[in-house]
Amino acid sequence: MKSLKKNKDFKNVYNKGKSKASRYLVIYKLENGLNHNRYGFSISKKIANAVGRNKLKRRLREIIREIEKKEKIVFGYDIIFIARKPVVDLDFHSLKADCSKLIKNMGLNEEN
Repeated sequence: MKSLKKNKDFKNVYNKGKSKASRYLVIYKLENGLNHNRYGFSISKKIANAVGRNKLKRRLREIIREIEKKEKIVFGYDIIFIARKPVVDLDFHSLKADCSKLIKNMGLNEEN
């Protein structure tokens, strides 16, 4: 799994990409012209302390790995997940279900 790291890459996706939101997450996508996806995660300091933010990022990375393995994901996108405040109350499986639903809503699975 490749990561988005540079601020200009994040800004590019925010400005030119499409977004969808749920109660817990916001997802942005933008075509990148590559044969793989790059993922970024944005979690505000208002949501949790450093330990909580890193735990949430680790969970999201693992969820993305599982979704890429089990569901057919379309490649060639930069994808950013932004956490919202209520996400701290979610367990792993609920977070996974929310991510999966957002990915389907964005048309990032090959079944669409």
